[in-house]
Amino acid sequence: MSSQVILHPNRDKSLRRRHPWVFESAVAELKGRGRSGDTVDVFDSEGDWLGRGAYSPTSQIRVRMWTFSKEESIDNAFFLRRMEIALNLRMRLFDPEVTNAFRWIASESDGLPGVTIDLYDNVAVLQLLSAGAEKHRDKIVWAINKLKPGTHVYERSDVDVRKKEGLEPVTGVVSGEPPMQVTVKENGLSIIVDIENGHKTGFYLDQRDSRAAAAHYAKDADVLNCFSYTGTFSCYALQGGAKSVTNVDVSQPALDLAKQHVALNGLDETKSHYVKKDVFKQLREYHERKEQFDMVILDPPKFIDNKASLTRAARGYKDINLYGIHAVRNGGLLLTFSCSGLMPADLFQKIVADAALDAGRTIKIIARLNQATDHPVIGSYPEGYYLKGLVCEVTDL
Repeated sequence: MSSQVILHPNRDKSLRRRHPWVFESAVAELKGRGRSGDTVDVFDSEGDWLGRGAYSPTSQIRVRMWTFSKEESIDNAFFLRRMEIALNLRMRLFDPEVTNAFRWIASESDGLPGVTIDLYDNVAVLQLLSAGAEKHRDKIVWAINKLKPGTHVYERSDVDVRKKEGLEPVTGVVSGEPPMQVTVKENGLSIIVDIENGHKTGFYLDQRDSRAAAAHYAKDADVLNCFSYTGTFSCYALQGGAKSVTNVDVSQPALDLAKQHVALNGLDETKSHYVKKDVFKQLREYHERKEQFDMVILDPPKFIDNKASLTRAARGYKDINLYGIHAVRNGGLLLTFSCSGLMPADLFQKIVADAALDAGRTIKIIARLNQATDHPVIGSYPEGYYLKGLVCEVTDL
């Protein structure tokens, strides 16, 4: 018999709405052993069964729910079922001849809290970020190989959130012989993914739809791509007919890969420029020199790790957007993003609008951009929506 978690009175509402988290403050009692990753049954204060999840003795999120069905056991068949459902959805979303890299498992939104799997052609990059995911790693890897035979599996569980779960970082080959770099197709473009050292699992798959939007807006534009990473926004812009693209990033290896991407896709290398510099400093320099562009892309890293840092992060977003707006020619476009899940969409819009006011300019929002379709948001877990983007026309007052 599994251990039992009993909730305090009136702390069952979110679980009845199938939200997948139980916080430490909601737990009245643990009956039985509560080892890291153990499967526990969760009951309300009256003794009604609510669901089954993974116990984490060190995390503020004390239980991450696996299932709300009493008949469902957390066994090999469970992981196979969840992962097959998720894979079938992605198969409907993409033509593998055009796009063969996608997020296969988006953790809670695919019913597998703490599990992220990105598929890059025949290489699966795995992140296990919760005690429950870690406990069942063998079942998850087995299901990958069962559903996608011949897939090489590499692990990138090197994210700080594992510490909150009492877990050490883990990276390396799990099965097969994955190459450390793999070339994939995205909307017909060739992209090199560094699975060993690249950001996240090697690449930002969540910006696929936004990159396609950038191509749509880039015709005849001088484009400034800030936090350019490996320059894929710039490749899309060049493909869309950009006059020039300037990539700004602090990482020389990322800029080297950006240069490779232009050549790999047969794009005009004379139109591409590379600046190794801190984006904040570079934007200030452009402002001092009164240098402007027809389109500015701002895709900064996550500024917010917890609710306490929201105010500080808001200042950072305002600062970067203020100078980003300064860098847009009259009548040009700003594509600006926040990948911070704790940043509400309405607050992000307000920050960008306030930045425009401080810059003495007017923005007109013409489109909203979101995380790509392979990063779904399950209805009971709105926290799964994290990537917000705005396309703004910028004009002088």
